[in-house]
Amino acid sequence: MTTILIIDDDIDFCETMESLVGRMSHHCITANTLAQGMEALENKRVDVVFLDVRLPDGNGLEALPAIKKASSEPEVIILTGQGDPDGAELAIQGGVWDYLVKPTSIKQTRLSLTRALKYREEKRAEVPVALKLDNIIGTSRAMRACFDLVAKAAVSNSQTLITGETGTGKELFARTIHENSPRAEGNFVIVDCASLTETLLESTLFGHRKGAFTGADADRVGLVKVADGGTLFLDEVGDMPLAIQRSFLRVLQEKRFRPVGQTQEVSSNFRLIAATNRNLEKMVEKGAFRKDLLFRLWTIHLELPPLRNRKEDIKRLAMFFIDRLCEEYGVANKGFDSDFFETLNAYTWPGNVRELFNVLEMAFISSGGTSTLYAMNLPSHIRIKVAKAVLTRKPQRPLPLEHEQGLSPEVSHVLSETGQEIWRRYSNRIPELKEFKGALEEHYLKQLIRHTDGNARQVMKISGLSKSHFYTLLKKRGISISQEE
Repeated sequence: MTTILIIDDDIDFCETMESLVGRMSHHCITANTLAQGMEALENKRVDVVFLDVRLPDGNGLEALPAIKKASSEPEVIILTGQGDPDGAELAIQGGVWDYLVKPTSIKQTRLSLTRALKYREEKRAEVPVALKLDNIIGTSRAMRACFDLVAKAAVSNSQTLITGETGTGKELFARTIHENSPRAEGNFVIVDCASLTETLLESTLFGHRKGAFTGADADRVGLVKVADGGTLFLDEVGDMPLAIQRSFLRVLQEKRFRPVGQTQEVSSNFRLIAATNRNLEKMVEKGAFRKDLLFRLWTIHLELPPLRNRKEDIKRLAMFFIDRLCEEYGVANKGFDSDFFETLNAYTWPGNVRELFNVLEMAFISSGGTSTLYAMNLPSHIRIKVAKAVLTRKPQRPLPLEHEQGLSPEVSHVLSETGQEIWRRYSNRIPELKEFKGALEEHYLKQLIRHTDGNARQVMKISGLSKSHFYTLLKKRGISISQEE
């Protein structure tokens, strides 16, 4: 049976959703906190999660990556009580199915859930594409998402734009798409747009006739024609001059072009993959890149993550590269001391995988004939930066209670004053954090009720709590307003 998880502290809303999901013949689980929701995800196979943004123990958007990593990999529909464009952007970037603003109609909620379940069913029915991933190393969630897009790009003939910081492997991914596509037997032709002048780029792309310009001593076939039946890879396409962008747009549309100095057009059936480390959308705003060309390039968009966002792959990358070096130099495989990987993980890798491999090669050479690699073998500039980062790191300040419990700064101040009183209960032992927070919360609620004589309006004003949240806490702590009056 399909299972739907509702993570929301509004009890009325949870009851409404339970009724709706039941009428749709699905099983429903409700959780009023993030902690309860994560526990449910650990123990149950969940298909769709309705996730509130503001919860008693945290922000739903911040928990989104952990929810998406759950074993059942559920689809997520975000719920929020207020319009938040930035939050919507973060949610969509995080892979959510939909973003609903409360109060949303039953019809809209049902429609969103139905579409999410249909999408999930069709996704499960897809036959996985067996990719050849030579030299691409990574098992992190970020990389698995990239592999999914590579598979989709490989079986299509659509233009593909690969973006990412310098050193993330854009050319390697472009070649992988080509080698897994029906065009794998054709040429994979690379054009470095950053290294050619406008005149040379046009001649390089389209070719030229002998005598077309000074230095054109013979006819030359352009790389667009060389890529006929294969793939044309435009590296650093953001550096392509505007004049060439205009000419190339027509080539993309018609698959025909005229070599420099020639009157007759030539055709080429190529597949285009482009790559850049620049923000083409911002370039369009500044007039440095054509909007219509960007739209043509952006049929499939593969954004490669920086290495600092997939550090769980560093160890695997290091072992792969060092093993390759050992094979190349004809030496026995080397082992690794734990401090070696600790230092690699502590560094930020601005040059990404390319920088990592350069550093590993230096460490390999530095290790000489020893059988183990140590942090001492790493270049001094890496070790210095890691040491400075550790020494200058500011101590982590504890999260304010208003973040933990969804309370106002005024309430946080009151809680800090009562904390010492609560602590005296545990004179003979140190309690678990959860136990201590619960006692603190209970003490505060009782004091709040006494102070306001149970006046609901005053309670909401002082505490910053919603009415539903307040009564949820009372129920959770077993407190009755009449008992405290």
